[in-house]
Amino acid sequence: MTTRLRVEADRLDADALARAVEVLRSGGLVAYPTDTVYGIAADPRSDLAVERVFALKNRDPGTAVPLIASDTEQAMAAGEFGPRELRLAEAFWPGPLSIVVPAKPVLSRAVMGERDSIAVRVPAHAVARGLAAAFGFCITATSANPSGGAPAEAGDRVIEILPGVDLVLDAGRAPGGLPSTIVALEDDGPVLVRAGAIAWDRVIKLLAQ
Repeated sequence: MTTRLRVEADRLDADALARAVEVLRSGGLVAYPTDTVYGIAADPRSDLAVERVFALKNRDPGTAVPLIASDTEQAMAAGEFGPRELRLAEAFWPGPLSIVVPAKPVLSRAVMGERDSIAVRVPAHAVARGLAAAFGFCITATSANPSGGAPAEAGDRVIEILPGVDLVLDAGRAPGGLPSTIVALEDDGPVLVRAGAIAWDRVIKLLAQ
């Protein structure tokens, strides 16, 4: 049975975060609000926890799972950031821009899908950042929905469509809208992996400065 904890979107509840961290450290799954939709948090270093995410969502195991970090320093504990990646992070974080970087060995192979990289971002949502900070490492950030379905924008909807989630940090309705933009910085230039909330031309202009 899913446990639901009511929290404020703009204020951290230390007790609720502590309970959520206990779930994550035991290999469990926590639904939480972000600056777009609700996400599913698991420990990305744990094979078993990541496999639970894939099973819950009926997700293709070859598809990588993105991460959320509390800040740039925490993001750098999960992936290798070069100067260009750090420029994007400084310009657009906190916010809906996910940056693809080479994954560090500490991560579960399962979270990377068929790649050796990971997409990570720092969201503009206090609860999402607070959960990652309290956990002490990045958390998974795949949307809270069965694969192919519409992402959940409210805690009630998460419980309805993903009853296997262990705990929901329910802050009411998330902002919704477009997902995060995903960018990869290849040797021959930036690549738009997924269009989203941050316009591609803003990324290009920033990198051209």
